[in-house]
Amino acid sequence: MPSYLDLAVITIVLVSGMLALLRGFTREVLAILSWVAAAAAAYYLYPMALPYVKPYIAKDEIALAAAVAAVFFIALVLVSLITVKLSDVILDSKIGALDRSLGFVFGAVRGALLAVVAFVFYGWLVPDPNQPEWVRNARAKPLLQAGGEKLRELLPDDIDNIVAKIKAKKGAAQPAEETPPAETVPEKSEAPAEGAEKQ
Repeated sequence: MPSYLDLAVITIVLVSGMLALLRGFTREVLAILSWVAAAAAAYYLYPMALPYVKPYIAKDEIALAAAVAAVFFIALVLVSLITVKLSDVILDSKIGALDRSLGFVFGAVRGALLAVVAFVFYGWLVPDPNQPEWVRNARAKPLLQAGGEKLRELLPDDIDNIVAKIKAKKGAAQPAEETPPAETVPEKSEAPAEGAEKQ
């Protein structure tokens, strides 16, 4: 008899697959590309929106976040309108049935991936001896663990060193912003000027 974990995994996979079946493979893929395009637009175009936000927001950090969010949202809406129309044309065409079938496969794989990621985080939070019986005895547990191992293999081996380097760069950048004292620069520039006048 399937445990609660088995039922949860089956539900996630089926729900994700059915949603993708209704939307179609093209729309699912284009939806992901829409988020990528919106993120790229926010990264490259936020400096154009920042001058329009600063008069209304005093803090630079909040103004920057608002500009990035605004560009991301606008780009996501515009790209989504295009992708929805394109996917509707494909669904109404002769390959609509194939598009829906591929959408179900895509959604099922996505649901399985979500279940694996969720179980990996659960395993980090709750060690195996402390897990309830319906988790330890679940038939889906070996599959989820195998999927988690595959995901770990895709990560860089020195991921801890990479995170440490990023933190070190941030820590080194902070003092650099605070170092320029406004008073010391004029003093150095005035000294040669006075010497030149005496000569």
